[in-house]
Amino acid sequence: APAMLITLCYLYLWARWGPRSAALVRSTVRRLHRSRCSFTFCARQPHPEERVCLRVGGKVFCTGEAQFLDDLNRWSVLLISPFIHPERLLPAEHIAFVTESISAQTENLQKGPDSPKEIVKWSDFCSPLAYKPGEPFKLIAEASVDNFSSLGIAFLEDRLQMDNGMVPHRIVSVHLEESALKELAQEAPSVKEESADMDAVTPAGKSGLGRGEEEKCELEEEREHEETGAGEHHHLHLSSCHECLQLENSTIESVKFASAENIPELPDDCSSRTEEKEGECLEKGMKRINLAGKPPNLLIYLGSEAAKGRFEQVKSVLRECIDAESYTIYQLQQEQVLRDPWIDNSLLLVIATEQPIPEGSHKQFMKFLSRGGKILGLSSSFTFGGVQIKHKNKLREAVHELVVSKKDSTEVKLNLLVSGWVFEEGMKGDPSRVKVWSRLNNADKDVVIVHLTHGSSGGEAVLCQAHLELDSNSMDVQTEEDFNLLKMSNSKRYEVLKEILKCLGLSCESSEVPVLTPIYLLSPDEEIHLAFLKWLEGNVDAEGLRTSSKVSLKFVSSWESKVEVTPSLVPVVTEMGSFSSEHFSLKTYQQHLQTKKLGKILLFTEVTTTTMNLLDG
Repeated sequence: APAMLITLCYLYLWARWGPRSAALVRSTVRRLHRSRCSFTFCARQPHPEERVCLRVGGKVFCTGEAQFLDDLNRWSVLLISPFIHPERLLPAEHIAFVTESISAQTENLQKGPDSPKEIVKWSDFCSPLAYKPGEPFKLIAEASVDNFSSLGIAFLEDRLQMDNGMVPHRIVSVHLEESALKELAQEAPSVKEESADMDAVTPAGKSGLGRGEEEKCELEEEREHEETGAGEHHHLHLSSCHECLQLENSTIESVKFASAENIPELPDDCSSRTEEKEGECLEKGMKRINLAGKPPNLLIYLGSEAAKGRFEQVKSVLRECIDAESYTIYQLQQEQVLRDPWIDNSLLLVIATEQPIPEGSHKQFMKFLSRGGKILGLSSSFTFGGVQIKHKNKLREAVHELVVSKKDSTEVKLNLLVSGWVFEEGMKGDPSRVKVWSRLNNADKDVVIVHLTHGSSGGEAVLCQAHLELDSNSMDVQTEEDFNLLKMSNSKRYEVLKEILKCLGLSCESSEVPVLTPIYLLSPDEEIHLAFLKWLEGNVDAEGLRTSSKVSLKFVSSWESKVEVTPSLVPVVTEMGSFSSEHFSLKTYQQHLQTKKLGKILLFTEVTTTTMNLLDG
């Protein structure tokens, strides 16, 4: 009878809604969520017992027999989870479901063209309850009926983004057994309640964090010990992972206090303020990462241009202008603009394509500016704030003299190849937000470089209709005279480009690369230090060497300066008595460390290439 009812409802809905997939999904879930059936969104062929309601590309939405989740022993409850208070879990109009996701590198989906539709962030539409690591990575969550439908629709349309960067593969509604909830609640980590808010179910997209980091850490250690066995490798989460950012807060303050450098005040822990949005949390997380030494990212957007030479061309001229040791340059691919969380992870976006900017991409670029991002437009059609460009055929791919106004009110005259587009006079934008920086030295005094500000967070852009990224050797000039003009202006071209980059907040002073230093194995607890050394004896070779794919660590009791430290071989000094640093105090660190286990073993070095390679494997 239930199967017949589901089939009849499905036929009715299909006849009524036809190809309107979103309406079909919402109506089906609303009508059937109280019945003994399950809803599945997946990227595979449905099982024989499942009834397909909708196909969108290679994905399907189907209904089937109810899925019961009665064994939660292998799941780890989240600190913010309502599992801790099962009596408050799942209001009548809510659905529990499992989301399965896989690593991005194992997913070989072909991304569609740029779409104006916004991506849907998983955590904005549900409250996570528990997780089970592995492949696939599984998350239990609960959401309202309509929010569950929104997640399913976004999944079908390739717009769903997981917070951990993995690719969603399947969403299936489940019925949680009350006995299993009570059993898991008894094993859940205790959270010290400082306010009544900590007892409440965390709203979707927000989080609340008490002082349960150590209990969570111990639970995680026990789970990993059971699944992998002691001494085997454990997965290292990305620094953008929400759980890791929570744990990082346990030690970041003690590192700050122990450092002699003038580190600015850390932002309030976004995890403890439930009124803040997830995006703001990630933004503050990036600030913490930068404090840890990660250089800001510079992105180059070339539209759908596939030529690698163009990216290398723009990257090369940027590296010649900036402090290359302080920044990392990546290409922002067309399909990444709407899909990847680059907005909170980047300092500067360089738009170096003459192609039209898709509407969805333009919205993302404006969001980047509203969050304090900087944009450099190089002969691009990208504009905003009432600023318009117009085409002049006689200027197309021609060399002209520019007059550029510098910050100190002086002017620089130089010859550059111009794009053939100029900024219109009498721009409609707010005059206080638009400044003309350069005009052509012709009869019309055409505007070719403008500076614009946006929002209240420091967002700004410099838009150029002259090829500052090209020299005389990298373009097809028409005459020998043009070639010589460009060649003579080359030094001034770099001068102007550096001036622009400095205005956008980048450092253009070259810095001397410091010499690599050894690593010191430190611990504020002598017993833990000795226990770690004992474990180490069985995990290095006869010469004290621990090798991995990118760098080898050689454990030694002491170190002499004549022993060279290289990017591929780094000595680790285990004797704490020989450690001293004007930049770090182990005693101060110990005084401010308030954890039970986290942060008890430290690897400290003053100069290293990257910590990622040190911990690889």
